[in-house]
Amino acid sequence: MPDNIIPIEIKRLPHGDGVDLPAYQSDHAAGMDLHAAVSEDTLIEPGEIALIPCGFAMAVPVGYEAQVRPRSGLSTKFGVSMPNAPGTIDADYRGEVMVPLINHGQASFIVTRNMRIAQMLIKPVYRTRWVEVHDLPDTTRGAGGFGHTGH
Repeated sequence: MPDNIIPIEIKRLPHGDGVDLPAYQSDHAAGMDLHAAVSEDTLIEPGEIALIPCGFAMAVPVGYEAQVRPRSGLSTKFGVSMPNAPGTIDADYRGEVMVPLINHGQASFIVTRNMRIAQMLIKPVYRTRWVEVHDLPDTTRGAGGFGHTGH
């Protein structure tokens, strides 16, 4: 197995039968598409948020996270995105993967069974050890922020 392939245990849930598991759509895709495991069409009105089940649970390895991100096609064509993008699935979570979708568009949006609704990337997570100091090293920018660089 190549070094950049991480084996992850996945469990299809009963209501996920017939729904595609996460899958890359091209050889060089960074993210795997997530599919809706809704039992019936789900209407999301403009301004509303709906939590969409994906029909599976998984065991992300320690030292990694799963990042869930919006699909660009849904965002640009319909104004449908995620209110918490990117969402994080921690290594100790074992519940169903679900995606909150928000309709920023002007028309109602319908989520259908097995529709591709988001994308998921597996990313390494680095732990931090805080080192409290009296002063931080100087930089040219210093404390300037929130548009300080003019861009």
